[in-house]
Amino acid sequence: MSLLVIDKPSGPSSFAVCKRVRALLGKRGEKVGHGGTLDPFASGVLPICIGEGTKVVPFLLDADKAYEAVVRFGVETDTLDGTGQVVANHPLVGLGRGAVEAALAHFRGAIEQIPPMYSALKRDGRPLYAYARKGQTIERPARKVTVHVLELVDFDPPDRARLRVRCSKGTYIRSLAADVGQRLGVGAHLVELRRTASGPFTIEQAITLDALAERIADGLPLPMLSPLEALAHLPKATVDASQALVLERGQRMAWETISQGRALIGPVCAILDGAAGPSLVAIVTHDGEGGMKILRGFPRRG
Repeated sequence: MSLLVIDKPSGPSSFAVCKRVRALLGKRGEKVGHGGTLDPFASGVLPICIGEGTKVVPFLLDADKAYEAVVRFGVETDTLDGTGQVVANHPLVGLGRGAVEAALAHFRGAIEQIPPMYSALKRDGRPLYAYARKGQTIERPARKVTVHVLELVDFDPPDRARLRVRCSKGTYIRSLAADVGQRLGVGAHLVELRRTASGPFTIEQAITLDALAERIADGLPLPMLSPLEALAHLPKATVDASQALVLERGQRMAWETISQGRALIGPVCAILDGAAGPSLVAIVTHDGEGGMKILRGFPRRG
């Protein structure tokens, strides 16, 4: 088993989706993890890694994400989305398509964000949302993120805008919506969020939980991806059989053997071309001293 791209519905948590996939596959006791949390109210692309595929989870978390989001202006909530309590209402003075587009221009490129209180980030071993539920506010340092694309797809008067976003890991779309509302002076919160891409995975290749259940019941093939397919966003380096054996034994080699003169640092997928096609041997990185370090190994079976 390796990886499935699930079209997560709005409602369940990412952990609940993992549990459902494990149950559907009949893989009790086997590791199942997700490659990037989605808030319960959000829907869309959620990579689910099974068994050996869980080794790639850390490398999926660093990938860029893409979203479609609906923002409602004039209303602020404590969670920065529609699941929370309203904490402020503002008149929609001067709000229109042009004003929204002008405000969005300030949030493209490298920006700083303060993570929301209702988030799973931990402070002193406790998630921030645990403090927030008790009415406590914890000081959070701003974090640097990058918003590669921020487009106004549609403005629906008097108070809603549909946005298209592509951003770096760790970007909170709820915070982005609230910050745009603050920039406009009218406040805002997120009412819909759909992830359309996560690293190399797109919504077009995602399968719903219901469709997955039907395929399993009918004995049809499942749209599983191999670890190598899951890491399509990482650079690749081809090794020969003897070099692959060195990596499988956990031994080290010169970084030049991996980089082959290219300006690579890592992580890099070391692959072996075989009769059945390329296979992933290891994920490696530069050790800073001319050698390489194995981050994850994928030994061949048999």
